[in-house]
Amino acid sequence: MTRIESTFETLKAQNKKALIPYVMAGDPSPNSFVDLLHGLVKHGADMIEVGLPFSDPMADGPTVALAGERALAGGTSTHQALAMVKKFREQDSSTPIILMGYLNPIEIIGYEAFIALCHESGVDGVLVVDLPPAESGNFVERLAAHDINKIFLLSPTTLPERRKQVMTHCGGYIYYVSLKGVTGSASLDTQAVGEQVQAIKQETNLPICVGFGIRDGQSAAAIGQYADGVIVGSELVKNFSGLSHTSRAEDIATAQANIMTKMDELRQALDALSA
Repeated sequence: MTRIESTFETLKAQNKKALIPYVMAGDPSPNSFVDLLHGLVKHGADMIEVGLPFSDPMADGPTVALAGERALAGGTSTHQALAMVKKFREQDSSTPIILMGYLNPIEIIGYEAFIALCHESGVDGVLVVDLPPAESGNFVERLAAHDINKIFLLSPTTLPERRKQVMTHCGGYIYYVSLKGVTGSASLDTQAVGEQVQAIKQETNLPICVGFGIRDGQSAAAIGQYADGVIVGSELVKNFSGLSHTSRAEDIATAQANIMTKMDELRQALDALSA
């Protein structure tokens, strides 16, 4: 059983919903990132999605795209992002870490070398936005051999054939994109999301986690009524806007404190569902 699978099993036994924050590796500074990860855990993260900086992030809205630009400007590469995860693992051996990124950097490193780096660094899941199941070859099996889950996306526009492929190849959890658009989009129809999540649950036993458009305790709780977990990215990442790897440590600390306040709000809202 992978760390992701074990975490969801524990949460289910406790009747709790997973809170999964997304942050960009190295944003705004490589020196502050590992502390950020530990802070997220202290403030209620059940697992963490770590973005891999990439120059052409097609699924990301302006907030996350700019986070990637800040990280790249600060010198964060895929190798360095994995080194940060490895550093995090020195003190935390239980919180699942899921990498979220794009195929190009993986192909440059090489599939086998990338998988080996993930295993060595303590990565638990990989979500490659532009690698659909039909094109993934034996990547899923090669990851599974190292106890790493391959996460896939479903959206309101996913065709039935693609949906079936996702459910066949996906592991850990299914990432359901709540709306048509990019990360950080404003509109969120919780009733429509609920109907879609309930329909997906009829076809798979995998946990369903919902991302895109969740920005506060109210929206997290509304989605948490249906989903097994919520993923929150842009609402957290936006606190680093205007900062960089050259910013004062005090300014970065203030931004991180604001993120933790939002994490507390989200955690309390989700926990209230099982109270």
